[in-house]
Amino acid sequence: MRILHLVHQYLPDNVGGTELYTYWVSQAFARRGHEVAVFYRRSAVGKGLEARRDAAGVQIWAAWHGLADPTRRFLAAFGDRVIEAAFERVLDEVHPDLVHVEHLMGLPIALVNALHRRKMPFVVTFWDFWWVCANAQLLTNYSQQICDGPHAYLNCARCAAARAGQAHLWPAWLPLAGLLAWRNHLLRRVMAAAHRLIAPTEFVRCWYRQHGVDADKLIVLPPGLEERPAMPAITASDRPLRIAYIGGLAWQKGVHVLVEAFGGLVGRAELWIAGDENADPAYVGRLRAAAGPGVRFLGRLDRDQVWATLAQVDVVAVPTLWYETFSFIVSEAFTAGVPVIASRLGPLADRVHHGEDGLLLPPGDAHAWRSALQQLVDDPIYLERLRNGVRPPLRLAHHVEHLSAIYQEAISHGRRDRQRDPSSRRPV
Repeated sequence: MRILHLVHQYLPDNVGGTELYTYWVSQAFARRGHEVAVFYRRSAVGKGLEARRDAAGVQIWAAWHGLADPTRRFLAAFGDRVIEAAFERVLDEVHPDLVHVEHLMGLPIALVNALHRRKMPFVVTFWDFWWVCANAQLLTNYSQQICDGPHAYLNCARCAAARAGQAHLWPAWLPLAGLLAWRNHLLRRVMAAAHRLIAPTEFVRCWYRQHGVDADKLIVLPPGLEERPAMPAITASDRPLRIAYIGGLAWQKGVHVLVEAFGGLVGRAELWIAGDENADPAYVGRLRAAAGPGVRFLGRLDRDQVWATLAQVDVVAVPTLWYETFSFIVSEAFTAGVPVIASRLGPLADRVHHGEDGLLLPPGDAHAWRSALQQLVDDPIYLERLRNGVRPPLRLAHHVEHLSAIYQEAISHGRRDRQRDPSSRRPV
């Protein structure tokens, strides 16, 4: 197969769950002998298109047309001739049998229209709620509360205005609501043209189905995880309890709740916080100001450092305040045999089993989090029982087998479409 992954950003420019998944899957298919390419938009001054190959032979195409600030990322959905022309060139060069759309944020919707014109089959993975919520995370910018979706798009317009610092300009909400409604109309056409819409969890599948997405196209395929390098867990009975947070350092991740909860603990405990401190310096500054003794900031970790950290901690905390659609750190913790304390919110309530392999707690409730952490400080036997209940998650190899079957089905479907319409433009 010739496979092209279309993603909003990529390594090494940006590191996140979607980027890592795209990397792992592209590598896995390349190792199986398939021709694999990745196309993404880079945030950079000027314009251009650059190609390179990684160690596994995956061809990486980076296109850029100016710095991608939030406003530019939003407006790009309605068109960007430079990025569109770059993508058309890549399609002519790669000749993909199938395109996997990982994310379109900051990219023109017209890129997928090009696939439809060429009768190229494609699948979409829902890594967040961006396909319905322009904010992607279902958190309002004006109240920081979880939103249940558009209401005549006026709430969406208010949210967009608040993000731009213009929430008081309510007369602009109506035309902005129309623009957001048009954006979602265009995205619904993309979803209707996709062969399959992949949700990483049942929660995500149900949410999109409730918001009008074709149930027949929606399937659940949990992501697999890369193989863990040989690294024995480091345990010691005479050291403090070690709690780790590994992930983004932003308000919606709830790290401040964890810091507040940790500050009231009695006994020996350490809190290790790992993440990119440059992504939101103001928020990190508040975390550092609130952090007391026993809190360590590790900075941004590479993959080996993530595994090395997991080998040295007793529990991983996921105090999120929004609906995580999957959370790779849960899989990584379970792979390392480490129990997880997580917010009882969205898919996390399905992934972590309370009292078996971790604990589920009310999001944003620092008192409840402090009580749970105190229990682990006071009762090492309970912590050991949670550790013994951890089961390894789906491996990447098994995930790729399922994904390969989806790709093959989509390619066969696309071939039948081209046979019915021989006039479709297909580069040769």
